[in-house]
Amino acid sequence: MAHGTAVSRDPGRFQALLEISQLIASHRTLEELFRELTPRLRPLFRFQYLALVLCDAEQRMMRIQTLDGQVPHDVQTGYAVPMEDSPSYWALENQQPFIVEDVETDLRFARQSKFLREHGVRSLCAIPLTTPRRRIGAINMGSNEPGAYGPGEIEFAQQVAGQVAVAVENALNYQQAQALQEQVTRERDRLKLLLDVNNAVVSQLSLAELFCAIPASVRTAMQCDAACLSLPDAGGKTLRIHGLDFPDGRGYLQEEGVLPIEGSGPGAAYRQGSPLIFGASPDALHRDAARINAGEGFQSGCFVPLVRGERKLGVLHLLDRRPAAFSDADAEFLKQVGNQVAIALENALRYREIHEASSRLAEERSYLQSEIRREHGFEEVMGESPGLRQALVQAETVAPTGSTVLILGETGTGKELVARAIHQLSARREQIFAKMNCAAIPSGLLESELFGHEKGAFTGAIAQKIGRFELAREGTLFLDEVADIPLELQPKLLRVLQEKAFERLGSTRTLKVETRLIAATNRDLAQMVENREFRGDLYYRLNIFPILVPPLRERPEDIPLLAAHFTDKYARRMDKRINKIPDETMDALKRYHWPGNIRELQNFIERATILTSGPTLQAPLPELRSVNKDVRPRPHTLVEAEREQILRALREAQWVLGGPGGAAERLGLKRTTLFYKMKRLGIARPTP
Repeated sequence: MAHGTAVSRDPGRFQALLEISQLIASHRTLEELFRELTPRLRPLFRFQYLALVLCDAEQRMMRIQTLDGQVPHDVQTGYAVPMEDSPSYWALENQQPFIVEDVETDLRFARQSKFLREHGVRSLCAIPLTTPRRRIGAINMGSNEPGAYGPGEIEFAQQVAGQVAVAVENALNYQQAQALQEQVTRERDRLKLLLDVNNAVVSQLSLAELFCAIPASVRTAMQCDAACLSLPDAGGKTLRIHGLDFPDGRGYLQEEGVLPIEGSGPGAAYRQGSPLIFGASPDALHRDAARINAGEGFQSGCFVPLVRGERKLGVLHLLDRRPAAFSDADAEFLKQVGNQVAIALENALRYREIHEASSRLAEERSYLQSEIRREHGFEEVMGESPGLRQALVQAETVAPTGSTVLILGETGTGKELVARAIHQLSARREQIFAKMNCAAIPSGLLESELFGHEKGAFTGAIAQKIGRFELAREGTLFLDEVADIPLELQPKLLRVLQEKAFERLGSTRTLKVETRLIAATNRDLAQMVENREFRGDLYYRLNIFPILVPPLRERPEDIPLLAAHFTDKYARRMDKRINKIPDETMDALKRYHWPGNIRELQNFIERATILTSGPTLQAPLPELRSVNKDVRPRPHTLVEAEREQILRALREAQWVLGGPGGAAERLGLKRTTLFYKMKRLGIARPTP
């Protein structure tokens, strides 16, 4: 034949295609396929990295699935690039290879070219992955040599891509099938669990009914004077009495009484896991127990632990006014009774736990659905200004610690986005991120929103409600406008932070949580403490790690990026094509002081997008000029006031730090002290 393909001219490449075909049949996952594919391709192509990029049409992103070779640490599996900025999408959309001979001279996809240059890549080849059924993505190869991919390499790469496309499609189909199977298995297991729970509960009494029935039946069978159950409180240091059956009691032994585990007879039985008999002169009884025994005339008793496997559930108490009313044989029999009681009690406790977990999951689902319906404004914190970078560095530092964080800043600066970033960077990222604006909820309902309530706790409480702390029990709770929490509620919030425990309204049961709190405010809490408007102990507990989010007027270099982002966002939503913001518009945006910060900028750009009819943004600039540019919001916190004062002195001194007339002299500070404060507050000289 006059013309032959690159494969027919190169037996090595033909052999490689055969091996790739065998890989398709032997590997189901993308990771396994790529791990085996890379060493077979490395002798045939010049590349420093090889990446499989999949098309996410729903999100309009090109997402790296797997990669191999010399790649920057910040580019890992899951890294995504918008379709419009991706050479891979161009190759997929046009169904032909995208070749960059030299990123130094190729002006297409400027942002990606800059990124490639920064990481030493000189030439790039993106080959589309397509099957008769779907367009999948692309294979990207990058080399540190210009012109690494000629026609022969491209032709062979297309043949490889045809094989790989089939393998990737098979792997994706396999993953989808596995995911579907796992979902079916989970649903089946859930249904089985519900069936098992129903079968167990149907023949058992509820917890409240058990508290009444068990002591009464045991007291009657043993012919003793009093019987009750006690269960450990959440802290594990006390036993709370339930279901007291004591017809002839004098009032010393009361329902819902509390006994310490340490130093009491029931506590000893609970700790040891074996029955304990005491006589007329019991040893080592707690003083409260001795007082009760003397008041009621008890001369003997038996405490039987309720144990199921490794779980200690509580204690069965039997008390009598007769001396030596209980023998060892009675204790052995009561141990068998205790085993049966423990089964019923465990079933009832588990049923209650399942019921509460179901309520909590329903509350979480409702909360998450409401969060999905809400729009967060923009997906990530955007900007390169020194002040913002300082805040983000602080957020990254504190995120893994689990410590309480106080975010300071004016309204509209993006404090919630910083809180979400801290949550996402922490070990709690898989748990729920709950939020609440304390200023948006009436003070009378705030306690119920935070801690929940029981049915009938107050007028209108027609059902049990899970509070935000319980909702985010192992996650993160973001309290915005925390300064608006009433003084009378602040001690309860302080207790949750210190002891990780609280009670719902209308309940005596203590709940333990491991919720991380992130608070935010635009007010000066220190001044509020001085004015007795905020508790000092709560302020010091919240102020463990403060982060100041700078206002937009101190971030003029971030305005072009934010304006472009919002313009693109609203243009897409309104199905418009706006690809230019005039220079005079951008200058006006940068000069304006933005008292409403990012939220005001976002609303202004949305309004401008509505007014725009062509490809150039038509912004209502007179709205900005009509506002007095000299008006500045008053600083809300001491940190903001200090920052504002330093900035004013720097501007007056034309950013000269030391010497006569310098900013340090104007502030009465040493030059080194001023430099330290500027670094701490994220103040840097603006670029000309």
